[in-house]
Amino acid sequence: MYTMDSGALSIKKWVVMYPVYINSKKTVAEGRRISLSKACENPNCIEISDCCKHLKLPAAVEIDKAYPRDFMQVGRVRVQLKREDGTFLNPAITSRKQLMLKIAELVPRHPERVKKQESQKVKKQEPQATSSTSGTSSKSGKGGKKKR
Repeated sequence: MYTMDSGALSIKKWVVMYPVYINSKKTVAEGRRISLSKACENPNCIEISDCCKHLKLPAAVEIDKAYPRDFMQVGRVRVQLKREDGTFLNPAITSRKQLMLKIAELVPRHPERVKKQESQKVKKQEPQATSSTSGTSSKSGKGGKKKR
């Protein structure tokens, strides 16, 4: 997509978006930056990049980069909010916070997410129809620790 060394498109100055920023499974201490009610569940770099394309904002995925607080979270997205002259590419998005909120709103409607949810619904419906109450346990619920 975009490279660091090209003079015209220097992504060094673009805004950095880690998936952790909009992850509803993370706490504020772990790196979430928007409210829990507006955050989405486990976003990834590709979904964030696709959402930026939908918002007509240039984005570059950096797979080799990790989130500093949790280095197991690999990948980040650089997004261009402003042109070289300082004007905004998308007038509706003028800050990092607005970008995070918009992306968190769009990620659950991502085409791959919708496909996954539909396939999971089909899988869940099949076992429910065939299962019966034959799997009852003979163990009583109250065992506790035996006294010696």
